[in-house]
Amino acid sequence: MITRRRLMVLAASMMMLPGIRSEDTPNLIVILTDDQGYHDVGFNGCEDIPTPHIDSIARNGVRFTSGYVSYPVCGPSRAGLLTGRYQDRFGFTTNPTIDPSVAEAGIPLEEKNIAEHLSKAGYRSMIVGKWHMGSHRQNHPLNRGFDEFYGFLSGGHNYFPENYVLEDLSEVRKKWDWYRTRLIRNWERVDETEYLTDALSREAVEFIDRQAGEVSPFFLYLAYNAPHTPLQASEKYLKRFSHIEDKSRRTYAAMVSSVDDGVRDVLAALDRNGMTDNTIVFFLSDNGGAANNSSNNSPLRGFKASMWEGGLRVPFAMQWKGVVPAGTDYDEPVISLDILPTIARAAGVGETPGKPFDGVDLVPFLKGERKGSPHETLKWRVFESGDFAIRSGDLKLLRERDVDGALFDLSKDVSEVTPDASGNESQKALLRKEWELWENELQPQAFPSLSDVWWNDEKR
Repeated sequence: MITRRRLMVLAASMMMLPGIRSEDTPNLIVILTDDQGYHDVGFNGCEDIPTPHIDSIARNGVRFTSGYVSYPVCGPSRAGLLTGRYQDRFGFTTNPTIDPSVAEAGIPLEEKNIAEHLSKAGYRSMIVGKWHMGSHRQNHPLNRGFDEFYGFLSGGHNYFPENYVLEDLSEVRKKWDWYRTRLIRNWERVDETEYLTDALSREAVEFIDRQAGEVSPFFLYLAYNAPHTPLQASEKYLKRFSHIEDKSRRTYAAMVSSVDDGVRDVLAALDRNGMTDNTIVFFLSDNGGAANNSSNNSPLRGFKASMWEGGLRVPFAMQWKGVVPAGTDYDEPVISLDILPTIARAAGVGETPGKPFDGVDLVPFLKGERKGSPHETLKWRVFESGDFAIRSGDLKLLRERDVDGALFDLSKDVSEVTPDASGNESQKALLRKEWELWENELQPQAFPSLSDVWWNDEKR
């Protein structure tokens, strides 16, 4: 019997772009960490936290030395990654309220995420971990293109299951209570027994194993909570770092190490199921390391939530064996918005009419088929504060708190220590004008932010 999904795959194969055959359609895995520092992977020079399995992605593919996200804080950054579009185009300017009654707190329904795009090509998709795209039912992952979900809807969570004492968001009575809710499998609350990062890795591996022998390609969005606060690690990982004297850094290191073990298990699952060569794997953090979790963004200036490089530039690697040359360092600026267009081209799916991608397909650049930079400019905006940044080539103009209109040449000063004092006012004016033209295309904040109180509302 031909199943509905098999019919979708056959139909999608008939719509493939020229040169793409259905049997060549790659799987996609996006492994996203939370608040991980730029320097806190071996492929960027980290020495006190071994990350051999994360490093293998760069070794078997490409390390993006200038890999960016579209916003320096979790929620908007993830919205940009998932849609391939600057999230400010649809008003996702801040971490959304957790209030489950607010339908607009998420990606608008007319904006399609990776899973919704890939469903047109018969992909089976799962999100494991942190959603953060709204807690209203219409924004639930299973209503936004995903076939399976295991994790939590909010932007953070406790790591130890004995602390999951709240049934759901209806029991939240104070800020951060949502970190103590039970986890969710699809629509149902479930009991968990493992350390959170280990549980998420387990679920990811089981999903890959279930795809063995299936005709449909798959998309796995493995959205870890680690190493976001609270700093919590099990003894299994802490004992690896007894030599680190600073307690916070020791715990942070243990949390990163737990992610590395998970990456090991995910890559091993691909190998044993014969999927490695036909799977694109991306690894990145959702923003720069935070000031409160002992992360290290060296040699970059700043942390999460800033327009400095330390807020926007992240550890970023990709492998696609046999397609993308192994052991490549790619120095041109790329951005998380490029992930969706890259897989969309390979899967033969197009943009939503009237909503073009801001990202680009990276593969032709990585294979040397296209020269130059994938982007003429990259741009960032913090709607509430008015802070901004724009990068063109090696030049970056930014406004960040008390610094307004500072120009840096990142090829000479990646740490953004000394603003360009050459009097290049014409270049500054051109970059500012370019940014202002872009800002005119953007939308204001579309929903209440995380900081808006709702748990003591009279409705409760």
